[in-house]
Amino acid sequence: MKPLVFALHGQDPLCAALAAQLGGEPGHLTMRRFPDGESYVRLDTPVAGRPVILVCNMRDPDTKFLQLCFAAAAAKELGAAHVGLVAPYLAYMRQDHRFQPGEAITSASYARLIGGFADWLVTVDPHLHRHGSLGEIYAIPTAVVRAAPSIARWIRANIASPWLIGPDAESAQRVSEVAQDSGAPFTVLEKTRHGDREVEVRLPDIDTHRAHTPVLVDDIISTGQTMIETLAHLKRAGLAAPVCIGVHAVFADRAYEDLLAAGAARVATCNTIPHPSNAIDLSEQIAAAIITLQG
Repeated sequence: MKPLVFALHGQDPLCAALAAQLGGEPGHLTMRRFPDGESYVRLDTPVAGRPVILVCNMRDPDTKFLQLCFAAAAAKELGAAHVGLVAPYLAYMRQDHRFQPGEAITSASYARLIGGFADWLVTVDPHLHRHGSLGEIYAIPTAVVRAAPSIARWIRANIASPWLIGPDAESAQRVSEVAQDSGAPFTVLEKTRHGDREVEVRLPDIDTHRAHTPVLVDDIISTGQTMIETLAHLKRAGLAAPVCIGVHAVFADRAYEDLLAAGAARVATCNTIPHPSNAIDLSEQIAAAIITLQG
């Protein structure tokens, strides 16, 4: 039967695109909160016998998780053939180690919670640091969509003579992949983090790339402090106004506005988290991953 694709928390455009590419249809659901803060969830489209796909980015996960859990539970109770989760941005991936005595390893705990209601998971560029794959912490089938090829296509179509800049050593693989696909040179910052909002960076190779347009590429733009500090370096060096690209538009507080005020010519993100900066569509790649998981 045709799958039903339900959008949670603003993922309606991505949901509609996935439904079209999967030969399914968008489902409708109602979610609201009671005066005491508890959640109300109702599936308005009958799900009995049908594959159900829930599309929910997990930015601000603590405000979304219970409604997602209730929607999945209702779908199973009402006879859905199976329930899959598309979480384009997957939260609770950074705390993957007990750095201080007594700390919760939330990446593992969160994986167990999701595995309790979802039959499979598709996400985009999860923050895997100490794990080689999602399969090391998720017991359910998973698929990871890589954003690099789509970012490279966008760069080729929109930026002349790009020079790609990665924010730290962790980004080297991603930036080199985008650089290879886009045919552009790249450099990785030398970064020292002194706190959540205090970052010191050093940018080599400035003189070598004066004729290029700097393109800052990162997986998650949260506070934007590393990019803002890099923008200041580039501005002092007299280079062209840079373009900032992020996979996930987390944008804590006023990070987006701060990037533009710091001199970014443009900020472009993938459509994993709904935001006005979304310019790079990953729906085709996500649909392909769903098809592969469903066999």
